[in-house]
Amino acid sequence: MTGARAAVEGTPTEVWHRSALPASSIGSWLPGGPLGDALGEGLVRVESALTAAVGSEHPFVREAAGHLVAAGGKRFRPMLALLAAQLGDPERPEVTSAAVVCELTHLATLYHDDVMDEAAVRRGAPSANSRWNNSIAILTGDLLFARASDLLADLGPEAVRIQARTFERLVTGQIRETVGPQPGDDPIAHHLEVLADKTGSLVATSARFGASFAGVDAGLVEELTAFGEEVGVAFQLSDDLIDILGAADISGKSPGTDLREGIPTLPALFALAGDDPAEARLRELVARPVTDEGEHAEALEMLRSSRSLERATQVLGDYAERARARLAAVPEGEVREALSSLCDYVVTRTS
Repeated sequence: MTGARAAVEGTPTEVWHRSALPASSIGSWLPGGPLGDALGEGLVRVESALTAAVGSEHPFVREAAGHLVAAGGKRFRPMLALLAAQLGDPERPEVTSAAVVCELTHLATLYHDDVMDEAAVRRGAPSANSRWNNSIAILTGDLLFARASDLLADLGPEAVRIQARTFERLVTGQIRETVGPQPGDDPIAHHLEVLADKTGSLVATSARFGASFAGVDAGLVEELTAFGEEVGVAFQLSDDLIDILGAADISGKSPGTDLREGIPTLPALFALAGDDPAEARLRELVARPVTDEGEHAEALEMLRSSRSLERATQVLGDYAERARARLAAVPEGEVREALSSLCDYVVTRTS
């Protein structure tokens, strides 16, 4: 945390909501009061450690590694780790380190994703590959993975093993998405499995690390891990819907980007799998990248009023409710209420 931010007056929660701290964009589901203050304090520690983790004696390396940190973000994974830790001893330094590991891992995958997707913008700023080049973006992602591994070494062999298995799932999900469903595979089931690996696995590990390093009972850690995976898939599904329904000035992303790039999200997959005559034209459009501006506008309008979008929205709701059901194991109180609010948030979010 820079001196300027540390000097901002107010409670940690007020500072976190009022200042330029990256987590402010996901704060709507989080509590106020003492729990909110505790989470704000935890986030200040995470931001400070994250800034240190992307530092370097070499100015260009420091700039490239800190590029996405400076661009901001929701800090969804460390925030979930901090919230899960509230069920134990959240002041343990290992909690902060584990939260930073999860965010570094997430940021590293973004550098690599932008190369694979040939993305020009990330978090409202030029992506690393467009600002510099693909090689710099790939190497910077590798650097962040290395920094995460360095922190993990101090957290013990079991944490290293869990992270390695999480990373394996991340890469497996990316490979399966790149290759696509194989003959005989259900494309919708394949897509949901990819989301569980690419997104759900790291969110699950965030909840696991936060709870386990805070000393939470092993049985509850397992339930929170399962919660994290379900809510992580729901979070990614909501991203798919925001790409269709969101306004650019709210989401920071041009609507229909996935359509334009030919990325098969759940609503498009439902359309392709259906045989409704009313969606025949929609199936024709979403079967390929929609680059023509007129066809793009047509496809987006049709998707927004389609039965396929309704079905995808229902799947999102199902994942959120499965996540909520996991909270039966969590003691009643503010933490459980906040986690339940997260389930509502992933269904209703617009950015």
